[in-house]
Amino acid sequence: MDESEDVPKDFIKLKSEKLSVDEVSELVISPYCGAVSLFIGTTRNNFEGKKVIHLEYEAYTSMAETEIKKICRNVREKWPSVKHIAVHHRLGVVPITEASVIIAVSSPHRAESLEAVKYCINTLKASVPIWKKEIYEDEYSWKENKECFWANSEK
Repeated sequence: MDESEDVPKDFIKLKSEKLSVDEVSELVISPYCGAVSLFIGTTRNNFEGKKVIHLEYEAYTSMAETEIKKICRNVREKWPSVKHIAVHHRLGVVPITEASVIIAVSSPHRAESLEAVKYCINTLKASVPIWKKEIYEDEYSWKENKECFWANSEK
């Protein structure tokens, strides 16, 4: 395969079904890359001493996809050697231990893919209109991401 046949691709998906680490990582594999870096954000069973039952995510889907595409463009500007990027985010109910978000990035060398994955998750949490509701035993709470620019603008 000629490298020009393996053009850089972005794989963006927001879905209510369970996310697959294997599926996401396979999307970004390239014979020209020696690194695939992954971030998997999972639902934990506690928050500040409260027992978490599950999480629920809602999104302004079209805007979220647009913002994720911007993140991918920015990654390619910052790390031109990045080949493929996959960002899958779950919507609806996410049980304990299951993935809420999976990000995968391939590049010829590990430094670029590791830095790009970190940039992707931090920027996603700061700018993409996806909202998280934590369900506890007796109550629930909509959570702001501390990185979120609109949550911090009025404080």
